[in-house]
Amino acid sequence: MDMSTSTSENHDTHQLHIPGQRRGPSLDDPRASLPRHSASRYLRFLPVLACVVDLVAISAAEVSAAAVRLLLPAMPADSTDYVPHLLAAGPVVAVGWILILALSGAYSRSVFGVGMEEFKRVLTSSVVAATVVGVGCYLLRFELSRGWSFLTLLLGALFLLLGRATLRIVVTRARVSGRLQQRVLIVGTPSHVDEINGVLTRERRLGYKTVGAVVPGASGAARTRRGLHVLGDARDVVELATASQSDVVFFAGGSVESASALRHTAAELEGAGVHVVLAPSITDISGERIKVRPVGGLPLIHVGKPRSAAALARMKRTSDIIGSSLLILAFSPVLLFAAIKVRRFDGGPILFRQERIGVGGEPFGCFKFRTMVVDAEAKLGALLREQNADHGLFAKLKDDPRITRPGTWMRRYSVDELPQLFNVFKGDMSLIGPRPQVAHEVAQYDDTTARRLRVRPGMTGLWQVSGRSDLTVEEAIRLDLYYVDNWSMMQDLSILARTFRAVLGSDGAY
Repeated sequence: MDMSTSTSENHDTHQLHIPGQRRGPSLDDPRASLPRHSASRYLRFLPVLACVVDLVAISAAEVSAAAVRLLLPAMPADSTDYVPHLLAAGPVVAVGWILILALSGAYSRSVFGVGMEEFKRVLTSSVVAATVVGVGCYLLRFELSRGWSFLTLLLGALFLLLGRATLRIVVTRARVSGRLQQRVLIVGTPSHVDEINGVLTRERRLGYKTVGAVVPGASGAARTRRGLHVLGDARDVVELATASQSDVVFFAGGSVESASALRHTAAELEGAGVHVVLAPSITDISGERIKVRPVGGLPLIHVGKPRSAAALARMKRTSDIIGSSLLILAFSPVLLFAAIKVRRFDGGPILFRQERIGVGGEPFGCFKFRTMVVDAEAKLGALLREQNADHGLFAKLKDDPRITRPGTWMRRYSVDELPQLFNVFKGDMSLIGPRPQVAHEVAQYDDTTARRLRVRPGMTGLWQVSGRSDLTVEEAIRLDLYYVDNWSMMQDLSILARTFRAVLGSDGAY
């Protein structure tokens, strides 16, 4: 991140809207005068709560393993004093496991709620715990049931992950509903501030609520181009953060004059109990592609190459073949029922085959159940003009009169897209990927949007599970490009799981 500033950046006033002639810091804004949210108090207890959840999970694993061991008399006994040894070892194993979790950083507040780092640390700690138990019993010559040990460690890892996942769901839901949020002040040029604020606003699960912006050179009440209230000059950031009762200060591009000034300001903020976050001027890059390597005291951020090539790799194609085959078998009754309903409604074709553009710009025939009247394509242009709808990318009509009666419920639950499983099996599409588009939409791509064509289009993807038709065009493209550049198998599994939730909730479907 380039934290240096220039005269033009410090006075980026063309992106500020000045509503009046008031002067001085704008701390009279209602958002700045709100009392400090209780999130900070609750966040301090998150590690404690996580520790309690982990202890319950480990204890449940120990009890379950003991019950299984006692219910299987055929299992050879590993110790003549099974019960006494178990009662002695159980608490020691539980406490030791918790200590290993703590040493691995599994209770750091930075890992709660987002990313896979929390689950990685839990799994790593479980492997270490298993090793410590085995080596410890050997060195101390302590006879502990091997069957109980194996079941405890196996069930313990599973219960720990389930407990952390449940805790994450609770915390995320609280944040999305407006609770457990930290008050954030963003420092930087108006363009950088708007960019960071856009991400924080979009990702409500992170639990950040922006209370205002601090802009270098600001001298009066103003707003950024996207309407964020400017509280004052960046030189007064410590006073402004204290007055606005901010929990966190984000330093974006153009926020400080030098590295020494940043160190001095950060030290003052930390002394005032305000956390400091540096927000590099790079977005939509997954953590797997970013490596921070300090060189001579300078933290250099290395960004790895886009991972679109990995999305075409053999592992993904194999998973597509196996997955589509299993899903075709699982949904065969639904496919048959939908086919009968379409045919019986108006006697027209069951399937609708439309040419879409696939990987590398190659066209293919995309299969769907027909959900519209037979001459739907001929009526599209007139309907778009009638509803003043956009003819551009992702054009779609609400309350489309061309949709048939069976087509309504098929679209609502995405049943109409099930025939695309055969496209996936053939290799035209993937289970996960950007939405396949028609030729006239692809013709409108610029160089950036054209990166969508680097991977196979998918039946579902980030765009579909993040709001579907309720998203703006820019947001849909951003999500597709994020997937293309940051592909991973874990991300595919996550999207697949979220797809079922989005489909059952019918979010943004019409």
